[in-house]
Amino acid sequence: MRRSPTVLLALALVTLSSSAKAQAKKVYISVDMEGISGINSDNQTSAAGAEYGRARKLMVEDANAAIRGAFAGGATDVVVNDSHGSQRNLLPEDLDPRVRLISHSFKRHGMMEGLDATYDAIIFVGYHAKAGSPRGVFAHTGSGVLADLQINGQSVGEGGMNAFLARWYGVPVVMVTGDDVAIEEQKATVPNVRGVVVKRAINSRAVELRPLVDTRREIELAAKESVASAKKAPPVRLAQYTVRMAFRDPTIPEVAAAFREVTLVTPTSVEFTRDAMPDAYRLIRVLYRFINTD
Repeated sequence: MRRSPTVLLALALVTLSSSAKAQAKKVYISVDMEGISGINSDNQTSAAGAEYGRARKLMVEDANAAIRGAFAGGATDVVVNDSHGSQRNLLPEDLDPRVRLISHSFKRHGMMEGLDATYDAIIFVGYHAKAGSPRGVFAHTGSGVLADLQINGQSVGEGGMNAFLARWYGVPVVMVTGDDVAIEEQKATVPNVRGVVVKRAINSRAVELRPLVDTRREIELAAKESVASAKKAPPVRLAQYTVRMAFRDPTIPEVAAAFREVTLVTPTSVEFTRDAMPDAYRLIRVLYRFINTD
């Protein structure tokens, strides 16, 4: 039976629509500040700092470059999580209007709040080296009270901790931006991640900054290509997650040991075990952020 041109056109449109839906991708972008292009001073990273307003502008411009790239790479839904300090740094009026913004620091999962298995790709923007790094710019983990964080025996920073949670949901971390040390650290936990080095760390404060026009162009291109090629994998869910947290201040582990499941293993470190990474993540966040020993 011969089909009319109208029927053939309708079938073609249905096929195209189905193909577009198959290629549509939901992307999660977590944005920190210390690893943003052009940022190199303490007075930029705190709301009390003289150059904080300028730093917020630099932060949103890196974020927007990643957002543009994500949409160009096939994203149809992009969520941005403000992941620095108060987590109220990104102004919605300056952010690409196509995205939704998660704001404020009172979150169960902090830098990864809202992530679930429905996402197809994750991008880390503006990330930094972990606590104890001798050269990474603004190297620290969490709120700065940690000397080290280990998950199942692996020392990780914020990027590594976040990658453990991403694997739990089966969502690939496809790209990270930051200084050269932060990129190398991320590759230790996500070997195939694409990195954009926006600055070279000379030591924990001094830095060689790349031209902003170059870093933004590279961020956009890398985001486009990373999202376009992103492939989900089955979730990686280990039998248990054993977390050891070493603190700079011994009063924090003393308080933390009041939780029945948290064990004091040295005067400055505690350990606990959880069956699920989201649960472990929540307790990590409580212990480094919400214990006040003043």
